[in-house]
Amino acid sequence: MSRAGRFGLLGAAMSVALAGCARIAPQTSLEPQGPIARQIDSLIDPVFVVAGVVFVLVQGLVVVAMFKFRDRGQAEPEQIHGSTKLEIAWTLVPALILLAIAVPTIKTIFDMARPAEAADVLKVKVIGHQFWWEYQYEESGVKSANELVFPAGRPVELTLESVDVIHSYWIPALNGKTDVIPGRVNRMTVIADEPAEFQGQCTEFCGTSHANMRNTARALSEDDFAEWLSNQQEDANTPAPDTGAAKGLEVFNGRGCAGCHAIAGVAEGNIGPNLTKFATRGTFAGSIFENNRSNLKAWLSDPQKAKPGNQMIIPGAPLSNEEIDQLIAYLETLN
Repeated sequence: MSRAGRFGLLGAAMSVALAGCARIAPQTSLEPQGPIARQIDSLIDPVFVVAGVVFVLVQGLVVVAMFKFRDRGQAEPEQIHGSTKLEIAWTLVPALILLAIAVPTIKTIFDMARPAEAADVLKVKVIGHQFWWEYQYEESGVKSANELVFPAGRPVELTLESVDVIHSYWIPALNGKTDVIPGRVNRMTVIADEPAEFQGQCTEFCGTSHANMRNTARALSEDDFAEWLSNQQEDANTPAPDTGAAKGLEVFNGRGCAGCHAIAGVAEGNIGPNLTKFATRGTFAGSIFENNRSNLKAWLSDPQKAKPGNQMIIPGAPLSNEEIDQLIAYLETLN
């Protein structure tokens, strides 16, 4: 290999190594923030040790063989083909290693699949859409989007469904990945140690905007969650007459937004995210944008430019700047 080729290979190897380093890594399974995620982490560690030992041993033997037995004109070494003892040894040893890994792995899988048995378990239906997550709090009737809000310390049982294609639900700090499949109901339990915010991602390619299908999980204290849930059960605020927000409500109804989006007491659309308490959410559009005026203006001006491939369609001509400002003023009252 030429010098340039060696340097290229070295550079590629260093790039791969550096790609695994991050000062801020919100989507990592190696920093568990709940008991279920810790089960996964406690399984990763010994399996990684076993895999590392096997890797070093095998590669070490390969290197030794390369140098010790390379052709120098010497006589052919003694052949070991047909040795019963060796055949038994290198069949039995890998089988025992795999068995040692399989037992705790299978136990962890069954433990994670077991439904939460706590009396205070919170049940939430999660529905995957292209390209956002819908959350339905079954006992209270609350519907939200993109952000899973729940009390820290309590088990949350998620039932996972899809209305279009296969997705995969993943909040690495709280649990592993679970596929979300049309026509099938899968389940997952998450528990957070303490109030915090966690980042997640759809991990099954589901279309053009798959990379922009994120989700946020917010664990609150019991009191804060009770307050949040109570607020979510209320109808949307009605803007004062002759205000920009009131004109925004007219835009919402007049430009076809009500045909896709539900707002309690205003509209019953069921295609796009429920917007009843939109202003209480920190993110929107599959949790890829912070919920602020600047991002809302960019989104409403050209949804496809902001998030290519999404299903947001504005009937007729694009919204004018005045309509966008009025619509944003209305959305800001939905708290």
